[in-house]
Amino acid sequence: MKLRYKITGGVLLFIALAVTALAITISRDAPCATAPALAADAQRMKAAVNRCYGSPDVVKVEDIEKPTPKDHEILVKVRAASVNPLDWHLLRGQPYIMRAEAGIGVPGNSRLGVDYAGTVEAVGKDVTRFKAGDEIFGSKRGAFAEYVSVPDERAIALKPANVTFEQAAAVPVAAVTALQALRDHGKVQAGQKVLINGASGGVGTYAVQIAKSLGAEVTAVCSTRNVPMVQALGADHVIDYKSEDYTQGAQHYDVIIDTVGNRSLLENKRVMADKGIFVIVGGPSDGKFIGAMWSPVKAWMLSPFVSQQFGFFLADVNQKDLDLLHDMMQAGKLTSIIDRSYQLGETAEAIRYLEAGHARGKVIIAMD
Repeated sequence: MKLRYKITGGVLLFIALAVTALAITISRDAPCATAPALAADAQRMKAAVNRCYGSPDVVKVEDIEKPTPKDHEILVKVRAASVNPLDWHLLRGQPYIMRAEAGIGVPGNSRLGVDYAGTVEAVGKDVTRFKAGDEIFGSKRGAFAEYVSVPDERAIALKPANVTFEQAAAVPVAAVTALQALRDHGKVQAGQKVLINGASGGVGTYAVQIAKSLGAEVTAVCSTRNVPMVQALGADHVIDYKSEDYTQGAQHYDVIIDTVGNRSLLENKRVMADKGIFVIVGGPSDGKFIGAMWSPVKAWMLSPFVSQQFGFFLADVNQKDLDLLHDMMQAGKLTSIIDRSYQLGETAEAIRYLEAGHARGKVIIAMD
């Protein structure tokens, strides 16, 4: 029996040491690397990069080589890009668990930004979907730059003529997240009661509009100063969280879209219909190792024991959904709310502002 205890203790000690070593390894921030030298004849462009993990202070705008489109790629002159929470998570490499893919010690990809809108400058010989001069928007890592080269099979859509480059650049990640949260995971039907917690943020402003387009009765939760804006987006009811706790109300909701995570799952359950659906699309980033991923874990653990569904997902920015959002913008059914616009040289300040958590709608990097 004593031998069994010794073996068990040894195994547990080994596991503890292995976990500790892994935690130390993935949390280590290596010094910032220097920019590689460019060939004397290389075509250059400006781009925002982070050659190490850290705060927005490590963001630099450098000269890098301008891409040349391959046979199946298009070269886009970026006119505007938008900032997403993903950008500052990648910048800091937090939660640390994401470094398993993003890079240990230093980022594997030093380019920042995902959402962009711009003009096609050149196309590869095998490209048939687009031509030089087309105005487009889409998603591609490295969007905080003067140019991006994008495979033509990626999620790219033509920009509606009735929206600006800034408005189009705001759409891909945030609006696709809102669409898929409501349609695919919330399974929203006409006449259902939907609550959007965090209705004034990037995802939230789109979620209010898309929920209304699906025929839902929408309750939006936001701060006092954002009540008029959210009402203008079409919300049927607005709750000012500074004066009212929606989880203590009498109303029950068929679907709750949570972009904030400031109420527990059990508090939300209290105001959900018996077969209600709760969709997590954001939340507090408490804890550097797992961060907001605790909420999906708790949702997974709770769901088998209640009649409601609690779930989490990561958006898939795809061609079909961008085309749908294009049609909604063109028809005037989807509007981008832009809080602030920064220049490329102010990328660090733009990320810092979004990370503070008080942005109304989207934050834009304008190239012109």
